[in-house]
Amino acid sequence: MVTGATGYVGGRLVPELLEAGHRVRCLARSPDKLRDQPWAPRVEVVRGDVTDPDSVADALRGMDVAYYLVHALGSGADFEETDRRAAHLFADAAAEAGVRRIVYLGGLTPPGVPVQDLSPHLRSRAEVGEIFLASPVPATVLRAAVVIGSGSASFEMLRYLTERLPVMVTPSWVATRIQPIAIRDVLRYLVAGAGMPQEFNRAFGIGSPDVMTYRDMMERYAKVAGLRHRLILPVPMLSPGLSSHWIGLVTPEPPSVARPLAESLRYEVVCGERDIVQYVPDEPGAPLGFDEALELALRRVREAQVATRWSNASVPGAPSDPLPSDPDWAGGSLYTDVRERDVEAPAAALWRVVEGIGGEHGWYSFPLAWATHGWLDRLAGGVGLRRGRRDARRLRVGDSLDFWRVEELVPGRLLRLRAEMRLPGLAWLEMGIEEDRHRRSRYRQRAVFHPRGLLGHAYWGSVSPFHAVVFGGMARDVAKAAEADSDGSPQASVPEA
Repeated sequence: MVTGATGYVGGRLVPELLEAGHRVRCLARSPDKLRDQPWAPRVEVVRGDVTDPDSVADALRGMDVAYYLVHALGSGADFEETDRRAAHLFADAAAEAGVRRIVYLGGLTPPGVPVQDLSPHLRSRAEVGEIFLASPVPATVLRAAVVIGSGSASFEMLRYLTERLPVMVTPSWVATRIQPIAIRDVLRYLVAGAGMPQEFNRAFGIGSPDVMTYRDMMERYAKVAGLRHRLILPVPMLSPGLSSHWIGLVTPEPPSVARPLAESLRYEVVCGERDIVQYVPDEPGAPLGFDEALELALRRVREAQVATRWSNASVPGAPSDPLPSDPDWAGGSLYTDVRERDVEAPAAALWRVVEGIGGEHGWYSFPLAWATHGWLDRLAGGVGLRRGRRDARRLRVGDSLDFWRVEELVPGRLLRLRAEMRLPGLAWLEMGIEEDRHRRSRYRQRAVFHPRGLLGHAYWGSVSPFHAVVFGGMARDVAKAAEADSDGSPQASVPEA
């Protein structure tokens, strides 16, 4: 059984377990997010949450091995208590269900530093590992530092910092030693973790053969990516808080991700042992070196073959309510903005434009308005407009898309996005397509907003005067792009958001 299958590591582990011949069950708060995964038909998916005893007990029933790949980071000031409570609940339920092994991926901790002196992020990850090691169920606890792979938070932070800043004023932690590891090797160790000897109960540090500073990592990234040499100027007075704002300014990571990453980079995280090789022998070419891991990750990005991203997991605190079913909905006010256009293009051409929206393609109208909304969201601690897309052409349910998330997708007919920006209410953007017998299309675009309190009503009133430009322009330019695509001419210019 795998928890965290909608996240970065879990979403890649499931197909590896299937390939190894295991039968897999996934526990997910939102099973629909797994619907479009290529491996979804081969697994059992159950709805539940690691903080809910009944759903955990149901999910663990009949399981031999349980993978724990979730954490409450960014869910609020009490995330350590949430992690602690969930880990105890999971361990107790695993023992009750007769599970023979728990496998957990945590973080490396610096030698000689008391656990209470660590950053909250590292402290919580270490505590969860200790909870599993102390439980009646034998545990394999893997501890990793920076994970390098296409779409990982650590890789994207490194990538954006290095590519966007030829000259960097950096915090002092760029001189801290780190032992990164390729996601390919993390998955190899995780799969093998299920087969450890019976009653075997311990933690392992896992890493690549390379130990380096973060400065080394940026310089080597620039070399592997074919960039000019980067000038790096460490500044000791940059605190973790300031560092996280600096990271948030340059990279797509929101503060809830950037701050714990910055805080954790203050500590030297290097494997104190390599005992894992006694049980999982090194294969030819494994573990990958840092440069090889970078080359593989960059190739996946360039070829649009990113299987999962750090943003696959829902943003803590983001709305998850489904779109109200109007007109029967009786939950209060519901504001809508509806635009419809006839399009002289087949539905297939129109769908290509709709499914390709966002990211580098932009939002087909008033770029400054979209960008301003993104900047304001970042200032409010939200995700902003820079998460981009996992794939430039294809979407699937659960994908993050700038400051939206794909809530529903019916290929060729419907794309519904749910807002994850900071708003005084819940918001959706829906794009639908119909085709008549003459192969002409009708495009229907609907923005929906459910206000929260007086501020929500005031918000809708303040932005509605701009809807003709933003949403009207979007419908017009989407139609133009589809018509240009269908007649063979170059696709209409798309303003970047």
